[in-house]
Amino acid sequence: MAEKQVLLVEDEPNIAEAIRFILTRAGWNVTVEASGAAALARIATLRPTAVILDLMLPGCSGLEILAELRADADLGRTPVLMLTARGQVRDREAAAAAGASAFLAKPFANADVLAALEAIAAPVLADPALAGPALSGSGKAG
Repeated sequence: MAEKQVLLVEDEPNIAEAIRFILTRAGWNVTVEASGAAALARIATLRPTAVILDLMLPGCSGLEILAELRADADLGRTPVLMLTARGQVRDREAAAAAGASAFLAKPFANADVLAALEAIAAPVLADPALAGPALSGSGKAG
């Protein structure tokens, strides 16, 4: 089974720390990136099992990051859980159209974040080749 590695792209420190704590306790290796502008480079470097991506970020929106990620031949199949403080239908529709694997509106229960992450990552953890060439190697960042 592959290593459970997640990149959390969240600019609010309290939310990032709470999610990091929950996921770490559940056996995930969590890397936090606060900058939307740096998110794609971090994804390419880490090649995580999954990404948790805030919709509203400084430097680059979560939707822009997701669109670029989905257009990338190596990283495009990385599962993405989209988070937003605005749970409006149009945000959900935009996230789905951009290719989000799942969507949660803030505030959310701790168990919901873990359950959503585990659900979108399960196929990749069972068979890393499903994530594409970027994740089917050693599972370690280069």
